[in-house]
Amino acid sequence: MKAPFLIAASLLLAASGAYSEVYRHVDAQGNVTFSDEPMDGGEQVQVKPVTTITLPKPEAVREPERMQEQADREGAAYGSLTLTYPDNGQALHSGNGNVTFKISSTPGLRPGHRYEVTLDGQPVGQSSSDSIIVENIDRGTHNAGVHIVDQSGIRVKNGDPITFTIHRPSRRN
Repeated sequence: MKAPFLIAASLLLAASGAYSEVYRHVDAQGNVTFSDEPMDGGEQVQVKPVTTITLPKPEAVREPERMQEQADREGAAYGSLTLTYPDNGQALHSGNGNVTFKISSTPGLRPGHRYEVTLDGQPVGQSSSDSIIVENIDRGTHNAGVHIVDQSGIRVKNGDPITFTIHRPSRRN
């Protein structure tokens, strides 16, 4: 129990400043305290600098122009892409939280393309068939999206998103 606390406290104090001094004190009951101020009976601890990485924002990362142009051409080949089930605004009763999403596109999928369903902005399934089962969705209201992706995983067509609500029984109800 003490080791995770010590690690967490060390990391917290290390993150507070690269040049701060850190002091460790153990009281009569064996409780360990860390501080940035000296304490009677405490000792100074050498804290290594924390390694940090700054990632680029998603909007700053772009597909190479050639790949994007190809995706745009492939997406233009599709007239429509829709989630046919569940309906927008529908409330579903699902004890296990499983939902089968039904998808329709005009024309049908081209070779190498797949349907992709996203739930609350995160991809949750891909398939070359017109249905994708997503398991164990939490109760509440969710946003679902549908996309067509090519063999490289690049989205070539986006359908309109929908909102639906899952009702799941609980032991309390």
